[in-house]
Amino acid sequence: MPVKIRLQRHGKKGKPFYWIVAADARSKRDGRFLEKLGTYNPNVNPAGIDLNVDNAVKWLQNGAQPTDTARAILSYKGVMLKNHLAGGVRKGALTEEQAEEKFQAWVSEKEGSVDAKKDALAKADAAEKAKALAAEKEVNAKREAEAAQANAEEVVEEAPEAETASEASNEEE
Repeated sequence: MPVKIRLQRHGKKGKPFYWIVAADARSKRDGRFLEKLGTYNPNVNPAGIDLNVDNAVKWLQNGAQPTDTARAILSYKGVMLKNHLAGGVRKGALTEEQAEEKFQAWVSEKEGSVDAKKDALAKADAAEKAKALAAEKEVNAKREAEAAQANAEEVVEEAPEAETASEASNEEE
C-alpha cells in the first residue's frame, strides 16, 4: 500500500488549519488516514507547527513519501535531518550518540532563529503601534487647537454685541 505524508485540511473558510497525517495515497484528501503526526496552523506568524518527530521518522523509514508541502514542513522541523542521520547510523558512519548530538545542535540553532524572528516581529509591531499613537496624539492636539480658536472667536463676537446692548440700555435711561 503506497503511503503519503500529507496535509488534511480542517478549519473554516479563509482560516485553514491542517493535520499532518500518514495516509493511503488512494484515499481522499480529508478522508481516512493511518496516523495523525501533527498539526500545521498557517494563520499565525511564524506558522504554528506541532509535530511528533519520532513517528514521522518511523513512517519515512517505512517508505512513506511526503508531498511537497509536507516535505517542507518536515524539513523545517528537522524530521528529514533526523531520518538522514538515522541512515548514517544504520550504515555505521555515525554512532547513535553522535547523531543525537548533531540533531540537538541543529534544533537549538533553529529555535534561536525562530525566536529572533518572533522578536523582530514583536519590535516591528510595537514600533507600528507607537507611530499610530503619535499620529493620533497629533490629530487630537490639532483638533483641540481648532476648538480653542473657535471658542476664542465666539467670545470675541459676543463681546461687541454685549457692549452695544449695554450702550443701548444706557441711552434709554
